[in-house]
Amino acid sequence: MDGNGDRKTPMEATLSLKDVVKTYEMGADIVHALRGVSLEVTTNEYIAIMGPSGSGKSTLMNVIGCLDVPTSGSYTLEGQAVAEMSENQLAEVRNRLIGFVFQTFNLLPRADIFHNVELPLIYGGVGRSKRRERAEEAIEKVGLSDRMKHKPTELSGGQRQRVAIARALVFNPSIILADEPTGNLDSKTGDEIMSVLDELHDAGQTIILVTHEDYIANHALRTVRLKDGSIESDMLKERSEKRATS
Repeated sequence: MDGNGDRKTPMEATLSLKDVVKTYEMGADIVHALRGVSLEVTTNEYIAIMGPSGSGKSTLMNVIGCLDVPTSGSYTLEGQAVAEMSENQLAEVRNRLIGFVFQTFNLLPRADIFHNVELPLIYGGVGRSKRRERAEEAIEKVGLSDRMKHKPTELSGGQRQRVAIARALVFNPSIILADEPTGNLDSKTGDEIMSVLDELHDAGQTIILVTHEDYIANHALRTVRLKDGSIESDMLKERSEKRATS
């Protein structure tokens, strides 16, 4: 993505992991969370990462989101080698290139919706008038323009997740990284949130879902399944097939 926030052309690689290994020391033991994972994601892909507890999907999400670094192997994001980035550069990547959506929403309870959404822009040093324009645009995209001055406690769970999605969108990120985005919602509200993500993908957004639910993964066009820290399968399906199963 360039300095104006324009995304790359279709089919250009957004991220590439090659032979990524991640180990943790647990006392005298070494836990192998990822065992040589290689994965490439191109612009406007819609991917679900699945796997049972302990499969490595959370570790993979943390590596993709630059929340953790590989023990070995390489990770390239928007053409940049992540291993060569400074802490400040990694923080900039997390703020600008990757939009995070978590199942717990992670909203400031005393701040109104507008302030919650504009917060990444404040951290990014964006001027006041531009912040207002971008925040209002993101809030409109998730259908909450009439709730802008409400606080999270005045909203339903589904509305709070929409706010979290709007916050993830304000920098026009290369990737939306959604970790169990419907985990705290009932099935009807979860379907509404997935419809928002579907619409964002249709508009050109690259989306990576981390989920253990098949019906959530069915919204994606590609499903990567992990087992014991390795990719067990990587399946692609047609857009028409996704719409039929959503």
